[in-house]
Amino acid sequence: MKITLNNTPEEIQAAQLTVQQLLERKKFTFKLIIVKINGKVVPKQEYETTQIHDGDDVVIFHLVSGG
Repeated sequence: MKITLNNTPEEIQAAQLTVQQLLERKKFTFKLIIVKINGKVVPKQEYETTQIHDGDDVVIFHLVSGG
């Protein structure tokens, strides 16, 4: 499947892929992450069930806090 991940074309060797699976493959383990698919925010509780499809535009933000 071909997707755009953070403005970079990616080819993923999978017929089906959830947000959670993508995060695991890319080793995104940060606590504060926001995921958008085609401009729509995916709630964290839906990461395991939300499917990513061929051609989707996926943006993953890692939030950093500090003082």
